[in-house]
Amino acid sequence: MPILGKLVYTNSAPVSQTQRTPMSLLNDLRSTPRLGLLIGATAAAVGVIYGYDLSNIAGALLFLTKEFHLSTSDQEMVTTAVVVGEVLGALVGGWLSNRIGRKASMVAVAASYAAFALLSAFAPGIPVLMIARLFLGLTIGISVVVVPVFVAESSPAKVRGAMLVAYQVATVIGIILGYIASWALSSTGEWRWMLGLAALPAAAVLAILLKLPDTPRWYVMKGRFEEARRTLATIEPDSDIDAEIEGMRAALAEESGGRKSGAAKEMLRKPFLRATIFVVGLGFFIQITGINAVVYYSPRIFEAMGFSGNEALLLLPALVQAASLVAVFVSLALVDKVGRRPILLGGIGMMVVANALLIGVFLVGQSFGGALTVLGFLGVLLFTVGFTFGFGALVWVYAGESFPARLRSLGASTMLTSDLIANVVVSAFFLTMLQRLGGAGTFAVFGALAVAAFFFVRRLAPETKGRNLEDIRIFWENGGRWEPREVPAVRSEVPASGRDTA
Repeated sequence: MPILGKLVYTNSAPVSQTQRTPMSLLNDLRSTPRLGLLIGATAAAVGVIYGYDLSNIAGALLFLTKEFHLSTSDQEMVTTAVVVGEVLGALVGGWLSNRIGRKASMVAVAASYAAFALLSAFAPGIPVLMIARLFLGLTIGISVVVVPVFVAESSPAKVRGAMLVAYQVATVIGIILGYIASWALSSTGEWRWMLGLAALPAAAVLAILLKLPDTPRWYVMKGRFEEARRTLATIEPDSDIDAEIEGMRAALAEESGGRKSGAAKEMLRKPFLRATIFVVGLGFFIQITGINAVVYYSPRIFEAMGFSGNEALLLLPALVQAASLVAVFVSLALVDKVGRRPILLGGIGMMVVANALLIGVFLVGQSFGGALTVLGFLGVLLFTVGFTFGFGALVWVYAGESFPARLRSLGASTMLTSDLIANVVVSAFFLTMLQRLGGAGTFAVFGALAVAAFFFVRRLAPETKGRNLEDIRIFWENGGRWEPREVPAVRSEVPASGRDTA
């Protein structure tokens, strides 16, 4: 990173493209200072909260529906309340993290989540439960904006991708824990315990967060340079601290151009308009392709395939998520080795194949059983594994890497707001789609959207592997290329003497 002046791209290899081996990720993690790993791991642990909330409502709905005699639309409303809150949280998350800091925002998230999880558990009826879930969603929406920024700005380039993917690892672990807790309590029907247990991981994360510093880049944005130096010295002790600080200052000064930091209008004009189109589209495709329909309503999908009983309807989703956990570990190991684009495109490709399989299963399956039911389960498994390997892992990477420092929180907020708006649509109408279109029609819609997502990503997604955060803006400045476009030289040909030029 340059010390002064304009950041200039050179043709030298990016930071992490030197001779990497299968053991390189482990070696990089071992060489990363303890504080850097602690910050990344703690921030990623917030994903457990998010994941638990995604799945525990699936189990709780089985008993809420019976106790309160909920219709299909009522179930969709209870599920969607948290997603509406997430949209609101994502809208303010970028502003909040710039205003009070990445760390302070995450502390507020953990404390608030614990409080509203307990309110959900003690709700006397559906109206109070929906209010509690709306505020739960608000805290989650803030967290999905702040966590990628917090991790990206606190991690060395050589392990940044892995630390961002770790958030998805934690999210999947949270989903599995939610299903297991629901299964363990299914014999009692205690939906209040299912919802209230979410306060425990939130309290644990809160205790650790209070001891951590904020990110160096946020300190620089606020002019708190000594705190930035101290934090950098503990996170990257081998780096040139003064050069890093000066590089951040130069980048912020050049990018701001005298304008208010984080101004939304910068994202709507060149060079960052292309980046904005990319993050809005990526965020939308991540959810509109249907993953949270599978997470929220897995028991209903498996019920449509002929499975029955609480154990089957809650353990099968847990098995699916266990497989996706393996997939995200593979993604984590490869993201800084083979790059972001191959992983993302490979995962979407698996989702397309899974949708085709599920369409066939539902078209053939007049009465499920035997091999047909097994194929249906494998279709859901492949769909979830493909999502987690690609979209699920890379959303946090691109949320943290797509914009330069001063626009990073706003960019992440924009991306994840788009993501959550699509989530509202899916969670609000999936059960209705399943009833009216059937399984084949529903997964045909998701399949078509997955194909569109594949070509969108192939066209616009940057390969950010190993790039310094402050250099990623060069990709957008060059019109979606790392190398500047070559302008052909104008040739001036003078006819040879005596030669006919007609």
